[in-house]
Amino acid sequence: MTTRVPVYDTGMLIALADRKARAVRLHTALKDTPHRAVLLGPVLAQVWRPDPATVHALAGVMKDCTVPQARSSAPAMRPTSAGQTVCIRCATGPDLTEWQRIGSALGTAALPPKKRPDAVDALVALTAARHGSAVVFTSDPTDLTACLNALDAQDVHVVQV
Repeated sequence: MTTRVPVYDTGMLIALADRKARAVRLHTALKDTPHRAVLLGPVLAQVWRPDPATVHALAGVMKDCTVPQARSSAPAMRPTSAGQTVCIRCATGPDLTEWQRIGSALGTAALPPKKRPDAVDALVALTAARHGSAVVFTSDPTDLTACLNALDAQDVHVVQV
């Protein structure tokens, strides 16, 4: 059985900052997975505000997440009895071709009417696709699913929070 890599989008992080019960339950259940939840820097930037309530709520959440390529972030993989493993996908950022894929996905995603393409959603979708067996936690499954379909992502699930 393969353990899916959890990937958080902005909606999940907002729900955690607001201490929404479903999001907190899901986050708590993921604390024992081999791969920490992936929290992309742009997602964090969209939610982070310097007010004490947000800082306090997100500081606790971030202990259980990894922000790929952020020097002060927890490693993507939790230590095992065999030692510390590394997630190559988290250790390497998108290359030029993948950034172009994000742009192409933004141009071709079948978004609902009146929705505008969101580069952060497309980056979250690409991150999940790069990991392969992943699950994206989102408050807007329609947008994420449209991006995943535009990227032709395989074996990525979407869970609404």
